[in-house]
Amino acid sequence: MSLKIAIQGVPGSFHHKVALENFGADCEIIPFNTFEALAKFVSHGEADFGVMAIENSIAGAILPNYDLIDRYELFIRDEYYLPIAHQLMALPGQSIDDIREVRSHPMAILQCKAFLSKYPHIQQFDDVDTAAVAQRIADKKLLGVAGIASEIAADIYGLEILTRDIQTVKENFTRFIILQKEKIETEILPNKASFKITIHNEAGGLAKLLTYLAEKQLNLSKIQSIPVIEKPWEYAFFIDAEFADYNQYREAMALATREFGDLKIFGEYRSRK
Repeated sequence: MSLKIAIQGVPGSFHHKVALENFGADCEIIPFNTFEALAKFVSHGEADFGVMAIENSIAGAILPNYDLIDRYELFIRDEYYLPIAHQLMALPGQSIDDIREVRSHPMAILQCKAFLSKYPHIQQFDDVDTAAVAQRIADKKLLGVAGIASEIAADIYGLEILTRDIQTVKENFTRFIILQKEKIETEILPNKASFKITIHNEAGGLAKLLTYLAEKQLNLSKIQSIPVIEKPWEYAFFIDAEFADYNQYREAMALATREFGDLKIFGEYRSRK
């Protein structure tokens, strides 16, 4: 029986590509329009795994997705770094001078701002998904409309690439995480963890936490603060940390629990960077 993989976006999206590269062409891909619908589906056990973008090397973290992992009590099984190449595409037979508007996911448009600034006659519109725009252009035969999406999206929907690799920074990566409903023990020794710590808004609180983690040789690759809505003036810190010694990491987690109380580990896995 093939694995069921939940993704955000239609076939041809970057999530689709990550799912295929991680689980193979035989997996059953279940697309969703929103990240929340994806998270809910995985939390109900209706998919074996979910693929979710969590940060981009240019645009930064996707903060709402940290909250989804927390609220739906999902676990991070693995991570995957995908090099992002954006293609400008439209119905065949057109040139860039024929294009009046371009549509794509807001993050994709942000990553292509320098290229788009060269064409002030082209209006820019945010849309729900990169590949969904390509699909709509093909289905509705939209002349004068271009999309920004992956090369695989152009192939799937029969669009012509007008200009290749239009992203501003060529070394552009998105980090995806592989989610599951329950923590599954593996024989692979982790060297990275994702967790949340809630601390009071008091002088030196964050410095105290960072000192503890540094003393145990944890390298923080990501730290994001989000206010705790139900507790005014308290903040939750979502942290990704890499480590060489698993025992020191466990000691750091025990120390954090003892000093701050509220610790939640989302996943322990191997760094793929």
